[in-house]
Amino acid sequence: MQRKIFDVLASVGGLLIVVALLVAGGLLTWGYAFTSSSVHSQLARQAIVFPSKAAFAHAKPGTEVTPAMIPYLAKYAGLPLTTGAQAEAYADHFIAVHLSEMPYGGVYANVSAASRAHPSNTALSAEVQTSFQGTTLRGLLLEAYAFSEFGLIAFWAAVASFTLAGLLALLVALGFWHARRTPYEKELFVHLEAERELVNA
Repeated sequence: MQRKIFDVLASVGGLLIVVALLVAGGLLTWGYAFTSSSVHSQLARQAIVFPSKAAFAHAKPGTEVTPAMIPYLAKYAGLPLTTGAQAEAYADHFIAVHLSEMPYGGVYANVSAASRAHPSNTALSAEVQTSFQGTTLRGLLLEAYAFSEFGLIAFWAAVASFTLAGLLALLVALGFWHARRTPYEKELFVHLEAERELVNA
C-alpha cells in the first residue's frame, strides 16, 4: 500500500472521530446546561432560605441552628437555596439533624407505626405529619443534588471530549500535511518487504 493512501485513510478516520467527539461534547454541554437550569429553577420555586448569620452566631443545641451545623451551613447563611450543593447541605445537615431530634429519630415508618399503636396520642400524631414533610423535603432536595452531580459529570465529560477532539484534529492536520509531502510511489511497508527478501534469499 502506498504511504500517501495510508496517511489519507488514517486522517479521514481520525476526522470522523473528531466529528463524533464534537457531537458528543455538544450533547454533554447541552445536558449540563439543561440539568443546571432545571435544578436551579426547581429549587428557586421552593423559596427556601438558609438561616441568617445571626442564627449561626447564636447556635445552641436544641435550637434552629446547632453548633454541628456551622461547618456545613454557615457559608450559606441568609442565602436562597438554588444549587445542588446547597440542597445536599440543607438536607443532610439541617433537616436530617432536626429529624434526628424527633421521637424515633424522625424516621417516618417508626413514628407512623408508634402513632397507630397509640391512636389517642395527639402529640405523636402531629409528629407523624412533621416527619413525613421533613422526610419528603429531604428526599426531594437530595434528588436535586443527585441531578446536579449528573450535570457536573456531563460538564467534565464535555471538557474531555472537546480536548480530545482538539488534540486529534491536530494529528489529523499533521496526517494530511504528511500525505501531501509524501511521494505517491512510496510504499508503506517497503522496509518490511526488503527484510523478507533478505530472509528468503
